[in-house]
Amino acid sequence: MSSAGGRRAILAALAANLGIAIAKFAGFLITRSSSLLAEAGHSLADTTNQGLLLLGRRQSRQEEDEDHPFGYGMARFFWSFIVGLILFTLGSLFAIYEGIRKIGSPHELQKPMVAIVLLLVAMVLEGLSFRTAIRESREVKGAETWIGFIRSAKVPELPVLLLEDSGALAGLAIALAGIGASMVTGNPRFDAYSTLLIGILLGMIAIVLVIEMRSLLLGESAAPLERVQIDAALSDSTQVRRVINVRTLHLGPEELLVAAKLEFDANLRFSELAEAIDAAEARVRAVVPSARVMYLEPAIFDPARGPGPSNGPGPSNGPG
Repeated sequence: MSSAGGRRAILAALAANLGIAIAKFAGFLITRSSSLLAEAGHSLADTTNQGLLLLGRRQSRQEEDEDHPFGYGMARFFWSFIVGLILFTLGSLFAIYEGIRKIGSPHELQKPMVAIVLLLVAMVLEGLSFRTAIRESREVKGAETWIGFIRSAKVPELPVLLLEDSGALAGLAIALAGIGASMVTGNPRFDAYSTLLIGILLGMIAIVLVIEMRSLLLGESAAPLERVQIDAALSDSTQVRRVINVRTLHLGPEELLVAAKLEFDANLRFSELAEAIDAAEARVRAVVPSARVMYLEPAIFDPARGPGPSNGPGPSNGPG
């Protein structure tokens, strides 16, 4: 996903959710529907979330300094983690509270057709935002399943937007069903039940987001395919006898740290060794451009000690 494309997806979601939140709050004041109020809180939380995602992208572009020598790329992971917490507190807990309160003290709906029209319009707007998120995600998803992509994506904004928008559409459908059932049966508790279900749905989405963003924030290695490519690029020289071990760490969505121990040809002079290390770095960057920070250490493989810990594919013999 391009930087401009990711920003475009966030701005599309921000515009949609801000307009929807205002409309839902106005609709609640007219209809007194608790599920519409819960959905308004949901859209307000989503609007806040998109603002935080934009803030994270802005902070991540700061240049490295003495206190942060590897830059600020992880700011995007941090704010995406906060987004999960906000969705849980502002969205889920509020809706659950409102649903339980209205089940105990139900109120008759006023002008329910207004709520239905607003929900249908909101579904159209959310659908447009969801389509944008899907289109931007397809650029980086490849052949992975959508669930696999959400679990493995290193660009945090895309899983957040996909889960938010899909949850928003599901929540709107639940609210529509609750209001419709209340109209047909004359029992306003169906509206309250749908409010409670919306809260539970948002809670489940928030938990998934928090777990996935926490993993990124703690530091994830390169994707399996990238690790294979890095190992192959490092060993693709007659001067490299063995890749002893490789460690990788995402410093940000588009920045990867690579640290490796390599066994080189013992007959290389110092200048030749330095050139061989530079060549190895160039080969890695040619296949994995995000490997911007690299530390390659010449070493001698000791079979008694083994390769040591590695998040790469393990030791391999070079062609030399």
